[in-house]
Amino acid sequence: MLFIIGLGNPGTKFNGTRHNIGFEVIERLAYDYHIKLDRKKHKAFVGQGVIKGEKVILMKPQTYMNLSGEAIADVLGFYKETPDKIIVVYDDTSLDVGKLRIRERGSAGGHNGIKNIIAHMKTQEFIRIKVGVGEKPPGWDLADYVLSRFDDLEIKTIQAAIKMSADAVAMILDVGVEKAMNHFNNKKAGESH
Repeated sequence: MLFIIGLGNPGTKFNGTRHNIGFEVIERLAYDYHIKLDRKKHKAFVGQGVIKGEKVILMKPQTYMNLSGEAIADVLGFYKETPDKIIVVYDDTSLDVGKLRIRERGSAGGHNGIKNIIAHMKTQEFIRIKVGVGEKPPGWDLADYVLSRFDDLEIKTIQAAIKMSADAVAMILDVGVEKAMNHFNNKKAGESH
């Protein structure tokens, strides 16, 4: 069993914000693979299904971003699984809008949702897919920026990135994280993190 977790904030007022890109990727996976995301358990909306022959649980934690680790700890505890069975999808302000970066491990990089997951898991060793939402403009507060919505020029790019992120999850499940990293990260050559 693998757990694919998209990070975001619950409630309609956060729909479409930069910080909720993880939720949108989970919704795309649910759509692509006919998985119903209609059960509320483990402090999350969850759906169980199969992607590329692998049993998965899709999750949208409902704890608010900064407490995302609570939902993940809850579900892993219930299924008696370890953090190496999770893939976390979330927004990254250090990447241009629409860029992807897959990592097998790493620090939180200032992301409070990831910070909380690391605190709960007691490890940085879990797969993550970072979806670029663009750098905070000068003079903006970071919290205001990540809770802002994409502008008209960014919408098409971010829709494509949501699809690409769902494809990246499927590729990780199908052929492994290394090949997925080579495929998706190399397309973004020349970017530093």
